[in-house]
Amino acid sequence: MRQTRPTVADLRSMKGKRQLTMLRVLTLEEAEAADRAGIDIVSVPPELICDPRYRDAAPNLFTMPGDNFFEIGTADDFVRWAFRVYKASADAVYCSASLATVKRMADEAIPVIGHVGLIPSRATWTGGFKAVGKTAVQAMDVFNAVRQLEAAGAIGAEIEVVPVEVATAISQRTPLIMLSMGAGAGCDAQYLFADDILGQTKGRVPRHSKVYRNFSAEFERLQAERIAAFQEYVADVNSAAYPEDGHIVNMPSGELQRFLEMLDR
Repeated sequence: MRQTRPTVADLRSMKGKRQLTMLRVLTLEEAEAADRAGIDIVSVPPELICDPRYRDAAPNLFTMPGDNFFEIGTADDFVRWAFRVYKASADAVYCSASLATVKRMADEAIPVIGHVGLIPSRATWTGGFKAVGKTAVQAMDVFNAVRQLEAAGAIGAEIEVVPVEVATAISQRTPLIMLSMGAGAGCDAQYLFADDILGQTKGRVPRHSKVYRNFSAEFERLQAERIAAFQEYVADVNSAAYPEDGHIVNMPSGELQRFLEMLDR
């Protein structure tokens, strides 16, 4: 396990040298597990990085809080938000808002990660939730978006569901740290959601995800056990099996007699 968490300079120095690992985690327990497992980068909800327990749980994770741009607001709102999470020990911030917003934060020396390819909040512009960049023209659009993020001052970009050949060629031609979500191993980091890895996703799992455990089955088992325990408790109360002598406190007989006499006066 690492003894110190990587900096932006560290990540840049690793570009092209080895694949980094990245997860989206939602809880302190997942963050701690990611840290102990040797994950390099995590994306987290903003409220998680602001939890004072976060760095005790995950001291070594390069942590990038992010939220949908419409949950935050204007460029000025983003700057205030970014300084708040940066103060709480964020190492970078995710931003899928406008280039002007990215630049506004970068101008304040806030490390910003942008987004290209399939951007869920903008999927209507690229035909819905499907691969982006399968034609030469679309691939150039993705590359141009990366160039625009470079010019705006971003340090990296999530590249989502882009053909592997396109993502590889782009990653080789940009100084940005390219975070692959379903875009192949030619980028700088592989990015998955902890929910998918742990088998917690309800419904369809994305094609690019890989399930390593089946937590859903374990949660279902635990819920069945929870219900059974509550039912047994109800049955014990109804049958007077609970409480037993070991669950209650008795009054000394002499004091009880005195108490009853005092009540009857």
